[in-house]
Amino acid sequence: MIMFQTGWIVAAALLVWGIVKLRVYPAVAAGYRAKVLCTALFGSGRELDLTLWTQVSGDSYLILRPFRIRIDRQNRTVTSDLFGQFARTAIHRDGLGATLLAGRPLVQPAAALSPPAIRIAADWPEAPGSAGLRRLVAEAFEEPAPRRLRRTYAVVVVRDGAIVAEQYAPGVHLRMPLPGWSVAKSVLNALVGILVGEGRLELTRRDLLREWASPDPRAAISVEDLLRMRSGLRFSEGYANPWSDVLHMLYNCHDTAAFAASLPLAQAPGTVWSYSSGTSNILSLIVRQVVGEQSYHLWPRRALFDRIGMTSAVLEPDGAGTFVCSSYMLATARDWARYGQLFVDDGVCKGERILPGGWVKFSTTPTPQSDGRFGAHWWLKLNPEIGGDSPAAARIAPDAFFAVGHEGQTLTVIPSQRLVVVRLGASIYIDAWNHAEFIANVQDAVGR
Repeated sequence: MIMFQTGWIVAAALLVWGIVKLRVYPAVAAGYRAKVLCTALFGSGRELDLTLWTQVSGDSYLILRPFRIRIDRQNRTVTSDLFGQFARTAIHRDGLGATLLAGRPLVQPAAALSPPAIRIAADWPEAPGSAGLRRLVAEAFEEPAPRRLRRTYAVVVVRDGAIVAEQYAPGVHLRMPLPGWSVAKSVLNALVGILVGEGRLELTRRDLLREWASPDPRAAISVEDLLRMRSGLRFSEGYANPWSDVLHMLYNCHDTAAFAASLPLAQAPGTVWSYSSGTSNILSLIVRQVVGEQSYHLWPRRALFDRIGMTSAVLEPDGAGTFVCSSYMLATARDWARYGQLFVDDGVCKGERILPGGWVKFSTTPTPQSDGRFGAHWWLKLNPEIGGDSPAAARIAPDAFFAVGHEGQTLTVIPSQRLVVVRLGASIYIDAWNHAEFIANVQDAVGR
């Protein structure tokens, strides 16, 4: 009798577990579609034909097509649901971009923010590039494989501080802010660097969060461990798995940093490298705590964006008010290039030191645990999916480093050649875009 009752208890527990698991997928999918479309419509200002399925990622994956959307242009919200269930809403706010609502009230900034003042600065010169370079950039917008679209939106090539090639897809223009996805991680690098340069944060600092206080073993995690993604925290970065930590964090959580920080250690801090968007959001929360609540939401503009002329940049926060620096930032293609130029110039802009001396070298020094692939929130080698193992990768200058985002967003910096290359798009099939080949060919076209 006892065994019979135990069997029913186990069966009921498994049933409940299965229901909970099954509910996660539609919630995450609806959240993804609402957030991406809200950013595209109200952040980028795109004029989308919502009867098409090929314009932005929120409308391009087959698995998302059953999810209905409702757009409220007056309140700047996008809601997505599955047959009237699992509704998720994203809202756009001035200066903050789109935020996914996840069942709790939004935390409002301490000071009012205004929309970014997008301008084409006169100090961003243009120079004629070669015919070969122009042809190469034009080819980036072609679709050689109709079943595996590249969907390039924008390309900007900067050499010696001047734009030598630039092109946009139909419906996209040079004043349009576009999402960089994980390219935002490289911007978090600079924000941390500014605090380090001001003496407000130390790379060796530990005991970073109250919930990690000793004797919790997570107290051993340092700022540098977070920058180099060797915190040891358990985190699954699987985008094909709807139950992964990264998708739950981004599309089913009110507080992304709190979720990531709640996870246990899988390895000892500082011993194993593991790419983790959760790590970036924990670091973003630490920046928030150092800067202070009164200044936090305006601080990236004052400390970085306005100083380098990156006037279109918008970091988007989660519902708790922390910038989702793992994934959510918009800027024009030219402003993404302007950010790359800061690293070409060793952290100096117009004679003013923005990043502390030696910060670029620190950021691009390989993290030993990463087998030389990763520095401090910058990639030093391209992943195989975008050509990192192809013969073309060997032709790229050895000092090149990269910020790489979902669906083929790339910011390439090559200091030895005074070269910055931005490519933005929506490559649903990530291997449709061979970035290594493109960069190797751009190097040849501009001349070494």
